[in-house]
Amino acid sequence: MSETELTTSVLHGLWALTNRELKKWYKEPVILLLSLIQPVVWLGLYGKSLNFGALFTQGSFNIPGLDIPKSVLDQIALEIMSNTFGTTDYFSFLAVGMLSFVALFTAMFSGMSIVWDRRFGFLDKILTTPVPRGSIVMAKVLSSTIRALLQSAIVLVIAVLLGMDVSKFTVLGVAGTFVALFLMVFGLSSIFVMLALRSTNWQSQMAIMNLLNLPLLFASNALFPAKYMPTWLQYVVKVNPISYATDIGRQLLLGSPGLNTLAFDFAYLAAFAVVFSTIGILLSWHYLTQ
Repeated sequence: MSETELTTSVLHGLWALTNRELKKWYKEPVILLLSLIQPVVWLGLYGKSLNFGALFTQGSFNIPGLDIPKSVLDQIALEIMSNTFGTTDYFSFLAVGMLSFVALFTAMFSGMSIVWDRRFGFLDKILTTPVPRGSIVMAKVLSSTIRALLQSAIVLVIAVLLGMDVSKFTVLGVAGTFVALFLMVFGLSSIFVMLALRSTNWQSQMAIMNLLNLPLLFASNALFPAKYMPTWLQYVVKVNPISYATDIGRQLLLGSPGLNTLAFDFAYLAAFAVVFSTIGILLSWHYLTQ
């Protein structure tokens, strides 16, 4: 078999496995709907209820007897919001974080498919074919990444409909944001697939997911600015890939000042994706056995 034929065969096997995973998702629209409920609830209830700017402009912070003009209070509110969140609208700040939120939770379930394939015997059948072990892992990662990007796009549309600030939106900005999400999900999915390579028990995989999901979310800048967190937690935020994807999104979509330069954020996410996907492929050669 020539090198070209070998490459074509590998790509064909990769796409066949990826498409199999995607069919489980797009043929069951209820699953898509249920996966969107949580981030939409966060946007509609949490994001709208924490209307920090309104607190400063409804008279609550006015000092009796001073009669500070509302225009002055409005200006103070804008300054406080801008200095705290990098934008005058907390809802928009949270909306970008929700893109990373939904991407994280989609990536978490990438490893569960391997567990079920092993339990139902499909993995054993795949291992008897010429499909490379690495393709099995990459198919899980790619399908998870595609689902995460589509769900994040839907959440972004919903956020805009609910009042997200779109004054700084550009085509390149939106594209760059989704490139960052792609790299983040690719790396995170590789991690969760790696953790599932030797797992035969879905309870243990669920326990790992539940152990990691909230720490990854709250130890990031998705919900709150990192600069107001305890010093020790800021160190965790600086190594969390969710922080870098969110930072890119806020710089490109909202024009907010970033934790780092865009070049550094993209380089970090690219290195994260490459390193963990490579480790996942190497481990698949060792642990995926009949």
